[in-house]
Amino acid sequence: MALKCGIVGLPNVGKSTLFNALTSAKALAANYPFATKDPNVGIITVPDPRLDKLSELVQPQKVLPTTIEIVDIAGLIKGASQGEGLGNQFLANIREVDAIVHVVRCFEDGNVVHVDGSVDPVRDKEIIDTELLLKDLETLEKRLERLKKAAKSNDKEVLKNLATVERMIAEMEGGKAARAIAVEEDQENLVREMYLLTAKPILYVCNVDEDSVKTGNAHTQRFTELVKDESAEVIFICAGIEADIAELDTLEERMEFLEELGLQEPGVNVVIRACYQLLQLITYFTAGEKEVRAWTIEEGTKAPQAAGVIHTDFERGFIRAEVIKYADYVQYGSESSVKEAGKMGVEGKEYVVVDGDVMHFRFNV
Repeated sequence: MALKCGIVGLPNVGKSTLFNALTSAKALAANYPFATKDPNVGIITVPDPRLDKLSELVQPQKVLPTTIEIVDIAGLIKGASQGEGLGNQFLANIREVDAIVHVVRCFEDGNVVHVDGSVDPVRDKEIIDTELLLKDLETLEKRLERLKKAAKSNDKEVLKNLATVERMIAEMEGGKAARAIAVEEDQENLVREMYLLTAKPILYVCNVDEDSVKTGNAHTQRFTELVKDESAEVIFICAGIEADIAELDTLEERMEFLEELGLQEPGVNVVIRACYQLLQLITYFTAGEKEVRAWTIEEGTKAPQAAGVIHTDFERGFIRAEVIKYADYVQYGSESSVKEAGKMGVEGKEYVVVDGDVMHFRFNV
């Protein structure tokens, strides 16, 4: 599944440094606005201890984790919705991603200039929110004009669409993001096809100094209070620490470095998992001598569609799924032991895959 998370924020908040740490792609991280003129794209693996454990038990020839695409998007400034700075490019790039990782600066450093002259994550968030809302309102106004013309026919569906768009405009003019506006189920496609920027799920990453990575600081306290009603997750990381970790060659060196800082894992692991959850994704596994592999599907996916992620023939000729719960696989240590214990389930077309399922598909085409 080619799912993308876009890293956004004002210039010089640490976006490219975070991107580098996530992907080790070495994107340009310069101390001036618009260092990232084209969106850098990287493929990141999703850390999953379950995959490691299954690999330890099965000892396969290959281990293949699941991935997410991450995009580092050019820094936005006030007036972007009107084309200021790299605004039009920024907004076009963000329209193409499935979810937003919004990085806000929550650290003081006289050597790193802020585009607005001072550190204020609340103001920074409001600048980006405003620009995205203005662009969405522009999109909605264009749709409104078309619907008004079409409504002269008194078509019931058109009239309902018109009412939805008018209500969304009113609520968004009041500062509400599209993702926070409830619409009727039969209107969800209308909203989806407009690709509204503020409809995308969002994760906030507070880039803090090294001393604040565990408990935060005055900046993060203000920011967390601001977004408490948004149903959005807030994560604290120090992009500088993550950059240092990314430079270390071995796992042992990285773990030793983390231990010295009193951290259990790199912050980028937390960000990656949060992105995965933000997109409402889950993982199932296939496990055999040739490979142990993690597969990405959306929550609520049924067995035939999950099989189709491996190959379309698996879905087309689906007969059944043999399912082992991850906890059972670990408890009994092997597929054969699970079978002997009577713990392997045989599931049909209506089975909804659960996160962590170890699956084998039977099919015939």
